[in-house]
Amino acid sequence: MIKNLSSLFCGILFGLGLVISQMVNPVKVLAFLDIAGHWDPSLALVMASALTTLGLAYRLIIRRPSPILEQSFHLPDATRIDARLLTGSALFGLGWGLSGFCPGAAIAAIGYGRTEALLFTLAMCVGIWLFRLIHRPAHS
Repeated sequence: MIKNLSSLFCGILFGLGLVISQMVNPVKVLAFLDIAGHWDPSLALVMASALTTLGLAYRLIIRRPSPILEQSFHLPDATRIDARLLTGSALFGLGWGLSGFCPGAAIAAIGYGRTEALLFTLAMCVGIWLFRLIHRPAHS
């Protein structure tokens, strides 16, 4: 129960951050990508703030023997940069650049009743489903 409440709190806090920074507004995001036109650098400040906060918090948290609500940390095992990672990153970037939404911001924007955010989220879910269908692990 406490893990679920903690997750809910973190999700709400993240969503509020996206709303306050206007990252739920695809026009704002697309203006950041328009470096040859009416460039808006505010997204760079949002990213720098997030990375700074993460960098400082990560250094403090990872020193603990375990997380507060888990038995152990769940860190990624993969350390290689491979074709699968590059392809996924490129697809993420293309989707973000074409729509102005990233997954978290799209879900938060659904709360505003934005139809394009709902369509983006549905398309993202279909993409996840297709990936899992294509890359289904072989049963041994």
